[in-house]
Amino acid sequence: MTNEELKKHYYGAYSFEETKDGWLQAFQYTAEQMQYFKRAFDFWYDRCMATTAKTIEFITEATKISFDYRFIWLGSPDSFELAVDGMITKIDYVKDILEKNGRRPKETGEGLPEWEFPIDGKISWELPEGKKSVVIYLPADATVLVKNFEINADVKKAEKGDKVLWLGDSITQGYGPLRSAMTYVSVANRLLNYDIINQGIGGYIYDKKSLMKMDGYQPEKIIVALGTNQFGSETMTDVEEYYETLTGIYGNDIPVLCISPVWRGDQPDVYEKFVIFCKKVKEIAGSYKNVTVVDGLKLVPHLSEYYLDGLHPNCLGTENYGRNLVEAVRKTGF
Repeated sequence: MTNEELKKHYYGAYSFEETKDGWLQAFQYTAEQMQYFKRAFDFWYDRCMATTAKTIEFITEATKISFDYRFIWLGSPDSFELAVDGMITKIDYVKDILEKNGRRPKETGEGLPEWEFPIDGKISWELPEGKKSVVIYLPADATVLVKNFEINADVKKAEKGDKVLWLGDSITQGYGPLRSAMTYVSVANRLLNYDIINQGIGGYIYDKKSLMKMDGYQPEKIIVALGTNQFGSETMTDVEEYYETLTGIYGNDIPVLCISPVWRGDQPDVYEKFVIFCKKVKEIAGSYKNVTVVDGLKLVPHLSEYYLDGLHPNCLGTENYGRNLVEAVRKTGF
């Protein structure tokens, strides 16, 4: 399969670039948005180009698939995963890939890993006989390029639903479960089947400056899941201006779903302030006629067992988050 053919089955991308040696990289932000992140904060810039659990999806009778991968940035090791007819059947953990390559992070003196790139390899999977739908989940907290995608049968385009722009922070990007197919977005979308562009980005906030018109792209729905990184703010101006800007770009007829922040247990001394902030977010978002509000505090149990670190839901937490979100979407008619 050529890269041009692969693009037809590669979901979650706004645009693509191909290197001189044939590696295909997908981007979920416009060039202007990425330049903004580059000027604003290196942490955001690194993550705005992450693969963010983009997927390769198709219908086929193939029994074998393989592709080459190249890591050019890595935040945390999660996984490549294969789903067949909605069931996860294969997991290749990035930590095992790194160990196989003999890779260890260099000491930076700042407590953060620094890897030597590129890190190259090959994924090969066998598929069951017969016609089936296939979804390949690419790592969420890494920037991965692919090439030489091979499959031993014809493929048909996957059938997808509404085009949805999904905006959020590290939880939306996918940090926490350390499994690309188990981010809450991936869990929810196995049931909702949206055609998504996931613009979740680690550490992000309600920042109107990143909201820009994306030429050639018009979502049918928008989901916003932000706020947990700024509940200490003294004012709600950023939240107010964010929804004003979002409406200015996309109009006030496009359905928007606001997910207020999910529970966090890492700062119990200021939890009351966090709850007040969440209430204000819901009030601001709910003042727009096209915005449906979902209470994030009802999506993940308020127990440490459901979290990696008290802030980011782990696999158990994201499974609850995703499924409870789907119930809320269906209940509200969003």
